[in-house]
Amino acid sequence: MFTLPSLPYSLDALEPHLDARTLELHHGQHHAGYVAKLNSALEKHPDLLAKPIKELLRSLSELPEEVRVAVRNHGGGHFNHSLFWKIMAPDSGGEPEGDLASAIASSFGDFPSFQEKFSAAAAGLFGSGWAWLSADSSGALSISSSSNQDSPLSTGQTPILGLDVWEHAYYLKYQNRRADYISAWWNVVSWPAVAANLAALHKPNA
Repeated sequence: MFTLPSLPYSLDALEPHLDARTLELHHGQHHAGYVAKLNSALEKHPDLLAKPIKELLRSLSELPEEVRVAVRNHGGGHFNHSLFWKIMAPDSGGEPEGDLASAIASSFGDFPSFQEKFSAAAAGLFGSGWAWLSADSSGALSISSSSNQDSPLSTGQTPILGLDVWEHAYYLKYQNRRADYISAWWNVVSWPAVAANLAALHKPNA
């Protein structure tokens, strides 16, 4: 069975940028709901329940048709949110360093250019979805967006940074001001966590 991961910080730890009430509902209701529905959809497929969520999302076309949409939606929601919680931390923000900074500079010219392009991808997404910084099999970085709970894993990419732009992620505090939410979110991005995600790609079974 898949389980809801605990938040790596208290509900109010990301204030004032992400408010505690939104985080409580986002993690305890929305993410928990994806986990419950994923487990329910796969209860007759114990072999699939035993597999890592990454593996399921990377092989959607190979899954039984009766569970494919549920894994895409609820499994994607579980994976996407699990990544989202981990790449944020209190007293964070700023700019990345080391190999991550070099990779961003190589792909986008410099950090401000990357930040501008990523923010534009998040702000420009119509409806609900995510903005991503992902790496391909060679380690090259790219920015993309996806609708609903679709994951870059299903298109051969590995996300190392993701921003949830569903309204449930920000509406209590920012209402319809998505751009303000995006701008505030940069203050809680944990670049060491993102760097660890990039470094993990070079390890077996990443």
